[in-house]
Amino acid sequence: MAPAELNRADFAAALHGLAPRYWDRHPFHRRLHAGECSPAEVRGWVANRWYYQSILARKNAAIIANCPEPAVRRRWLDRVTFHDGARDGEGGQADWLVLADAVGLAREELLDERHVARGTRFAVDGYLHFCLHRPWLEAAAAALTELFSPELMAARVVAWRRHYDWIKPEGYAYFEHRIPVVRDDARYTLDLVLTHCRTADEQQAALRALAFKCDVLNAMLDAVEHQGGVA
Repeated sequence: MAPAELNRADFAAALHGLAPRYWDRHPFHRRLHAGECSPAEVRGWVANRWYYQSILARKNAAIIANCPEPAVRRRWLDRVTFHDGARDGEGGQADWLVLADAVGLAREELLDERHVARGTRFAVDGYLHFCLHRPWLEAAAAALTELFSPELMAARVVAWRRHYDWIKPEGYAYFEHRIPVVRDDARYTLDLVLTHCRTADEQQAALRALAFKCDVLNAMLDAVEHQGGVA
């Protein structure tokens, strides 16, 4: 039997119900927040996560290119600017370079991606391909991991400051800048998906897209855990 169309409240609950698939429950993430990772493992996470950070402006630009709604394109453009910055030396990518410095990872090693695990590359490239080639609304729904991320990022800053006092304080700039932005983005994206996914097929496609994105993030951590860290 085909799934029935959900009302707005039930559809929102179904999206939120995917929270257990988010990467905060991955064994590596639990160790990372418990202070059980070595400096090499923290650097490995930063290096691999950089590859994900590096495609975010492009995946957001893909959503804009595929979206026929001018109002959505204008609003979504802020996400490109957040990651790329309005000029060189600004934005989320620039903040991630500061994080690399703060954990003792040479900037050239981050930028040439020598420490990016094959599994991370495969997962992230798959996510970018998804956003380039799937309908814009599915790509927007995949971004709804932002429903779960603000609390995790806030907890990360607290945990890292408690357990990893060797990390330079300026390294937290990315998370401190990102948390309020992503909370606002999550509200907007959720309303967008709830409003535009009107049929059962569209709703199921959105749920599959969000589940896929959770799988991408968990696959990255599988790769990071297997890699074992960056000396």
